[in-house]
Amino acid sequence: MPESPSVTSGTGVVPDDSEAGSGAPAALAGDAALSGNGASGSAGAAGPVAVDRETLRLALVVGGLVLAVLLGFGLGRMNAPAGAARPAGATAGVATGGSDGGTHAHSPGTGAHTHDGATVTQGGGDGATGLSITSAGYTLVPSTELVAGRAGELRFQIRDDQRRAVTRFAVVHDKPMHVIMVRRDLSGYRHLHPTMAADGTWSVPITAPDAGPWRMYADFTAVADDGRQVAVVLGADLTASGAYRPRPLPAAATSATVDGFTAGYAGTPEVGKSVPLRFRVTGADGAAAALEPYLGAYGHLVALREGDLGYLHVHPEPVRDGDDVTFWLTAPGPGSYRMFLDFQVGGVVRTAEFTLTVP
Repeated sequence: MPESPSVTSGTGVVPDDSEAGSGAPAALAGDAALSGNGASGSAGAAGPVAVDRETLRLALVVGGLVLAVLLGFGLGRMNAPAGAARPAGATAGVATGGSDGGTHAHSPGTGAHTHDGATVTQGGGDGATGLSITSAGYTLVPSTELVAGRAGELRFQIRDDQRRAVTRFAVVHDKPMHVIMVRRDLSGYRHLHPTMAADGTWSVPITAPDAGPWRMYADFTAVADDGRQVAVVLGADLTASGAYRPRPLPAAATSATVDGFTAGYAGTPEVGKSVPLRFRVTGADGAAAALEPYLGAYGHLVALREGDLGYLHVHPEPVRDGDDVTFWLTAPGPGSYRMFLDFQVGGVVRTAEFTLTVP
């Protein structure tokens, strides 16, 4: 992040004016002496004395005005609110943190999502990200044509503010790039991990099972030329050719079944408040499933807001609470959300889907 511009305190300017001000009493004394001389002197000497007195008075008035302006400007700059002089392009709501126990300010929706010391760039104004194709100086450039039911390839680049393909990325949660694909009606969820070619082009095989509009999210941490790590989520719309028949959002529920496993959670998300959601996965026999670490955690939770498809990617607490996996979630606003929980058992990753309504 660029350094904030230095604030000019007035040092080196105010002292000069202060010296002029401290000389004012002597000038006034001289003026009085001249007045006395004019009163007692000859008429021929009175004219020059009067001119000098008016000149001094004018100089004192002008000097006082200049001093007041300079002092007011200097004091105003020194007492400016923190952040008021933020440079152009600086991002509000930026948090830093790391896995070494450093402070990590959780913006709405981010929960326990850390980026190993990277500058975390939020978007959307309320904690939801992925609403823009460009953010923090990076742009998502997809080059993909999807055909429903046909195997294809998702291809894209991340470019910087000079339109150069970015090729340096930090590994976060075991991968340098996480891609989420979801259909506009919040069905057809995919969590992908593409590979990058030498020219910065990312690619991953994909089959779009349903026609219609899709949204892709690129969730990554770029390494800038100066070594800074900037975590960004970018989003772009794609279309799978064919007739689009949107499905209604399933009813809100706190449990879901997938491949014989039942995932349920306890907790009620609130707008603007970080709330724990405790998930538990059980097998067909009702016993807690033997969860395995997946991408460095015992689960990954993505929530997408119905309508604008605002994106929240939340990672769990590193230590499990018994058989539970705890995520801290802050709802950025009221509405309906679709949550997708990725978990791994027996080497197989499964996704449980939930509809959540936030009043």
